[in-house]
Amino acid sequence: MAGIVESKVLVHGFGRHSNWQGRSGRAYDVISENLEHFAMGDSDLYMIAKGSHVLWVGSTGELVGDPMSRSRFRLALDCADRVFRLTTPGAAAERLSTIWDLEGAEPLAGAQAA
Repeated sequence: MAGIVESKVLVHGFGRHSNWQGRSGRAYDVISENLEHFAMGDSDLYMIAKGSHVLWVGSTGELVGDPMSRSRFRLALDCADRVFRLTTPGAAAERLSTIWDLEGAEPLAGAQAA
């Protein structure tokens, strides 16, 4: 008799890919998430924005370990009109530099996916 295998698939939705350029000039591929149903994953890095202005960048680690980041996160959610998830969050050792870079990011013109 064959056993029953239970499978759970986590789907972030069918977000739209876009590219943002950080302060350093590095391009980042991000996926648009639904702001109304936004839920953070454990290891993903997120960017919350209003238009082309980045309001907050971080992960659940920043929310748990940094009260200032938690405060900024709440304020960002109050005014944001979009949220993005990085497709490749990078190494843990580079997380803080990536966050700094993305805090000054802006969308790349002409590089938006259809």
